[in-house]
Amino acid sequence: MKKVLRQRGVTLIELVMVITIMGVVAAMVAVFMRQPVDAYVDTSLRGALTDVADTTLRRMARDLHKALPNSIRNPNANCIEFIPTRTGSRYRMDDLVPGDGSGLNFGLADSSFNMLGRNADLASDQQIRTGDRIVVYNLGIPGADAYLGDNTSTVMGVIAGATETTLQIGAKQFPFASPNARFHVVPSEESIVSYVCSAGTLYRNANYGYANSCPAPTVGSTPVMARNVASCSFSYGGEDMQRNALVQLTLRFSTPDNEMLDLYHEVHVNNTP
Repeated sequence: MKKVLRQRGVTLIELVMVITIMGVVAAMVAVFMRQPVDAYVDTSLRGALTDVADTTLRRMARDLHKALPNSIRNPNANCIEFIPTRTGSRYRMDDLVPGDGSGLNFGLADSSFNMLGRNADLASDQQIRTGDRIVVYNLGIPGADAYLGDNTSTVMGVIAGATETTLQIGAKQFPFASPNARFHVVPSEESIVSYVCSAGTLYRNANYGYANSCPAPTVGSTPVMARNVASCSFSYGGEDMQRNALVQLTLRFSTPDNEMLDLYHEVHVNNTP
């Protein structure tokens, strides 16, 4: 007599019960997993935001450290403006041979002088180039204000020498001699730089005409430094014109879920011209 094999399947009731039990278990797991997952996502967002903010502040600090002494201006709390420098050096005060014009003459409009040292020995990004501007003893006051061109002249040529470099400039009678015979060089590609907060964005504006107020950035063409900027506040304390000054930078960033992140940074700058 043959044995009959019967196949049994899953009933609809059993299937519904399994689905219900799995749903309850999944809901319980989700309750316990949601908080650590949300914490991980929030931490990642804060970390990315902090990295952007820190990088931005460090870039601003690096630029401000290279600012021409007494050129930092603070037209309003949302703008910090300055004249950048490529390098600085010392000029020859007296002629090597009387009458050879190697020294910088402050008694007349001089068109050339010798820089102590060789321009070619400087790092490539610090070498003086035709078109750069020479600034001597900038005090940021009427008569000695680089913004107004009182103490600046354009480099017309750079002539290498054995131990010194001759700089040919547009004829200029500089108003004041530097006590330490120092001069600074403003790069031709960036005459003025400003950091401006506008409509939730931090911009780095450059190469514009001098004005008493900070120019508004042009959306789409002005380089963007950071987005998601809820607010910013820049403050400059440069009362001690001959020594040091302090720039205070405060940026507030916001995350997509409106969480705020505040960063504060101080930049000490040398105002000795």
